[in-house]
Amino acid sequence: MKPFFSIIMACCNVEPYIREAMDSVMKQSFGDWECICGIEESKDRTEEILQEIAAGEPRIRIFTHPRSGSCSATRNIGIDMSRGKYVIFLDGDDTIADGCLARLYDRICAKPDADLYPCVILAYNEMTGEKETRDNYPADAPAEMSGTDATVLIEGYKGIPCSMLQMTVFRREFLVEHDLKCIYGLRRQDSEFSPRALYLAKRVVPLHEPFYLYRMNQSSVSYSARGAGYFHKDWAIILKSLLSFYGSVSREPDFDRRVESCWRRQWFSLLLYFWFDPTQINSIPRQKRLETLGQLFSDGFGDFNAFMKNAPFSKRVAGWWIRAFVRHSSMRGIGELFFKMYFSLSKRTTASHVS
Repeated sequence: MKPFFSIIMACCNVEPYIREAMDSVMKQSFGDWECICGIEESKDRTEEILQEIAAGEPRIRIFTHPRSGSCSATRNIGIDMSRGKYVIFLDGDDTIADGCLARLYDRICAKPDADLYPCVILAYNEMTGEKETRDNYPADAPAEMSGTDATVLIEGYKGIPCSMLQMTVFRREFLVEHDLKCIYGLRRQDSEFSPRALYLAKRVVPLHEPFYLYRMNQSSVSYSARGAGYFHKDWAIILKSLLSFYGSVSREPDFDRRVESCWRRQWFSLLLYFWFDPTQINSIPRQKRLETLGQLFSDGFGDFNAFMKNAPFSKRVAGWWIRAFVRHSSMRGIGELFFKMYFSLSKRTTASHVS
């Protein structure tokens, strides 16, 4: 018999946390779940502890795989292995709240068969002791939306067109139907995966349910970054994939241009910041930035040109300088001067609007 929830847990070098993570699942009052634990090659006792916990518990399944540097492989394999109607992604150093599965079950049964059920994360920073409640939808959000409307709402409310992957309960068949997978080896999978999933969803039901306890610690991807430009390759892969996705869906006759505007505000800002912000120009060698830009535009500028076609004039000018910077070595010094002025003017404009 298929379980209601499939919890897919990514585990790598999480010995200090894995018992707490598994305990948060096993003590749930709602028992119709399976937990699929993917263990990447670890240097500590993560696998030994999980095998001990799973002994005699048929709802827990474990698989191992070589080190890839991200949660993508575990999540992708876990989706294929899962048998539940709904999928939850849990990291091995995080937990889920007491009694949350029972509450989620009731809320989902009240509005069944939506593709996505966005929830609330309770974030805790181990280094500072700070706590934060994250809900990507306002309390008065519609009870049910299309993926398009949800994208517009979240971007207007939070300034981003996606949410953390762990904030959402996914209908498994929706993931399978659209072959929604994370890019292998990619860190920050949410930024690439979540915008696609949200756009493709036909029904999105925000639950505003605090169910996920997210721990930020010294070993997490964000806090273990090694110097300026550490994530440039990842962002190049992310933006290349998203521009390709835009190129595909924007040709559909019912494509909503409001989504295009949301994506452009976010994705073009990321491109400008990571490669052309004055702090990046000053701290990351030009050749290194060119190498990752070469990855981003390895298939040419077709999708980027289409993406920028309806942009405001200032952004189209900036887009022209990005193309010139990549294509023409003689334009690179001048291009960097342009972007220093561009960012300076943007800050002045913002300041004048605020005042």
